[in-house]
Amino acid sequence: MSVVIPDSVIYSTHLTEGELLQEIAILLYEKEKLSMGKASKLAQMTQWQFQLLLASRKIPIRYDVTDFENDLSTLREMGRIK
Repeated sequence: MSVVIPDSVIYSTHLTEGELLQEIAILLYEKEKLSMGKASKLAQMTQWQFQLLLASRKIPIRYDVTDFENDLSTLREMGRIK
């Protein structure tokens, strides 16, 4: 699905197309509508770049027990921990 935003709307925001995508991605991430991965893709950034953008705006990164357990599982599969 594609969403078309008229040039006049983008122009009125005084943002570039990329900046507008970043703003939308941040908003959807904050509202817990997008994961970090999906939001960073929408913003056309790496996850690391998106995390830095969030940090620059003092927006906390969501990381819960499930995320921690998934990370532990991944590290075990990689042989990094027992």
